[in-house]
Amino acid sequence: MKPDQEIEGPIEEEIQGPTESALLKKLVVLAAHRRLIVGGMLGAAILTAIVVIVMPVTYTATTVILTPQNASGSILGLLSQFGGLGSLASLEPDGLSKTPSDTYLSVLNSRTVADALIQRFQLQRVYRQRTLVDTRKALARHTQIESTRGSAIHISVEDKDVGLATAIANSYVEQLYRVNQTLALTSGAQRRLFLEQQLASERGALSQAELAFQEVERKTGVIQLAGQAEITLRSIAQLRAAITVKEVQLELLRPTATEQNLELVRLESEIGALHEQLRKAESNNTETDDNYFVPAGKIPQAGLEYLRRTRDLRYHEALFEMLAKQYETARIDEAKAPPLIQVIDKAVAPDKRSWPPRTLLVLLALLTSGILLMGAVLFKEKWAKIAEEPENAAHLKVLRDMFRHIV
Repeated sequence: MKPDQEIEGPIEEEIQGPTESALLKKLVVLAAHRRLIVGGMLGAAILTAIVVIVMPVTYTATTVILTPQNASGSILGLLSQFGGLGSLASLEPDGLSKTPSDTYLSVLNSRTVADALIQRFQLQRVYRQRTLVDTRKALARHTQIESTRGSAIHISVEDKDVGLATAIANSYVEQLYRVNQTLALTSGAQRRLFLEQQLASERGALSQAELAFQEVERKTGVIQLAGQAEITLRSIAQLRAAITVKEVQLELLRPTATEQNLELVRLESEIGALHEQLRKAESNNTETDDNYFVPAGKIPQAGLEYLRRTRDLRYHEALFEMLAKQYETARIDEAKAPPLIQVIDKAVAPDKRSWPPRTLLVLLALLTSGILLMGAVLFKEKWAKIAEEPENAAHLKVLRDMFRHIV
């Protein structure tokens, strides 16, 4: 063991010797120029301190809002009272507004909101821009809008004027509220608008059915139907109304569901079954064994046209009544909805600047200048040693001569 240790000792000294010697030499060089390095660092720190003091101060005002939460309990409870024709209540409102935060972010970053803020605060003059396009870009640079977990949206505006930054941050919320009053951003409003359109269309169809029924009465006279024929007539109207309701429900669900969605498959199956029952009820086959429906072919030929018009009229009446109930329920649900915009933190005038970070910049200047000065000192010392070597002196002389000729 002792011979091995005696062999390893000199080897380690030979390896560590040059490294430690070079390090000590560099430390000696740096120590010799310590006044230059320390003075340069202090000068850079003082110059940076002067610059950051002269630099314009920027303040950041932040407001935090909470996106609306979908509340479907009231609409589902009211529509469930309508029975089978009110099955539209099984639709989840989430399908109409899947990501409220994304919708609100799009509105806040829209050109409409930006132009309203530019006009209100005269930002074209404040940012010293000649065109609206450049002013919008300047506003975007001064604004940061981001969504965080918990459906909260942070709106931060920075400006040299603390009052202007606070006012713009709060005005973003005001402009968002105004846009919400114009656009249907909530599921309740979207559902109300859709049912309103369907109700207006059905109102016109009902008027046409009433006029057609009056015309048939004038031509054929009133025919009294009883028993199973009357049951068939009512059943056909109810079946057609139920099919229409299911089809409306299916069209509302398709954009937000896949083909394997259980609700979608169930609706398609129910529509198929209702079509089959309707086919039996409207069949002209007089040999049917169905004991419940009396096929239309068994109804006296003289009253067939009257029955058809009556069936259409009752179908449109049933559909109009169902849509009217759902429309009123949608209006109630929209009126009872929580506020569209809930402000968690309203922007207040900040009492601390956000830029520049003076202490950090001075420390960075001190550190950077120290590294550069120490590197310059070591490079100068290395260059002096290289220039002292005879073989390098000739090359340096050639370089100096070339430089003189160029100058």
